[in-house]
Amino acid sequence: MSTRIVVVGGGTAGARLAQRLPVTLLGEEPHAPYNRVLLADVLAGRYGPEVIALPGPREPARLGVRAVRIDRAARTVECADGSLVPYDRLVLATGAAPVLPPLRGLRGAELPSGVLPFRTMDDCLALRELVRPGVRAVVIGGGLLGVSAARALAALGTEVVLAQQAEHLMERQLDVSSSGLLREHLTALGVEVHTECRVTGLCQEDGAVTAVELADGFVLDAQIVVLACGVRPRVALAREAGLDVRTGVVVDDALRTSDPYIHAIGDCAEHAGRVYGLAGPALDQADVLAEVLLGDAPRYTGTRALTRLTLGGPHPLDLAAFGETTPAPGDHVVQLTDATRSAYRKVVVRGDRLVGGVLLGDLGAVGTLARAWEGDEALPDAPLLHLLTHDGGS
Repeated sequence: MSTRIVVVGGGTAGARLAQRLPVTLLGEEPHAPYNRVLLADVLAGRYGPEVIALPGPREPARLGVRAVRIDRAARTVECADGSLVPYDRLVLATGAAPVLPPLRGLRGAELPSGVLPFRTMDDCLALRELVRPGVRAVVIGGGLLGVSAARALAALGTEVVLAQQAEHLMERQLDVSSSGLLREHLTALGVEVHTECRVTGLCQEDGAVTAVELADGFVLDAQIVVLACGVRPRVALAREAGLDVRTGVVVDDALRTSDPYIHAIGDCAEHAGRVYGLAGPALDQADVLAEVLLGDAPRYTGTRALTRLTLGGPHPLDLAAFGETTPAPGDHVVQLTDATRSAYRKVVVRGDRLVGGVLLGDLGAVGTLARAWEGDEALPDAPLLHLLTHDGGS
């Protein structure tokens, strides 16, 4: 290709595009692109960092390079080292940054010793250095990331407290019943789980964290605090360049921004009012954009994203969730529970369409269910209970 394509960001989306096309990849992290989903397994010691590396780009990447400014008129990207990288097409794959909650004791981006987010390989390796049996850690946030971090820390012998502000764990993906089973699983592993629990401040001594303060005045001792309070699209580079930015960088069905020579994909991109923040949509967007840049005319129409998590260890637990797991009036719900095996399956059916589901413990039917949901096709004329069999009723 003669077109100069520059990709800013070496995460899932940027790395996928660099595998498909010859591009200049600018990666802010010094590490080769890796699978962020598996960071908890690196923390737990199940994998080394090299195991979760993504396939390499077609052209050598420039790693440890931070893009600081886009000159749209000159079509160049300025980097922190002073270099200028010219482009014909620019792709923003800047990802997302961890949300730092408004806690007493946090001053801007400066974190006390022992307080870490859990987003990057460097975060993971720094946390690994602090962990040892008997150390007390508080994980703030009971979403997908917080649950993964708590499970990994418990596997290392850490005394873990998981503090979740919402009513139940992984409230965006799971219903109350499946979340309860997840809580039982974590508790059995030694994780102390607190829901409807709001952390308001950090206690420090000589610049190091010693405890967290809760809204009810209770204090939890902590030598390590992990911030797993969600992520926010990294849009500063796009906003300063004058691109249309809402929650994320706004893109059309060709993944173009408000500048036709600049595209955005992955966690930083907002398509049809939605920022996904998941690996599946990031890969889909990268694949569509590769075809666009090759001169074809595909359209990105959105991704039906399934969330899947495996909590490994001696007693692993698998879970998967997709679509709407809370039924609306008039919906049909089919649910199977086996408390002795910590197995739970539930699907929500609206008319003749599968609109959502959650499975925990035994995922034998997840493939068939996911295909039925993703295809948005009429369900077969069979008892709804067949949806929860291993073969999905086929």
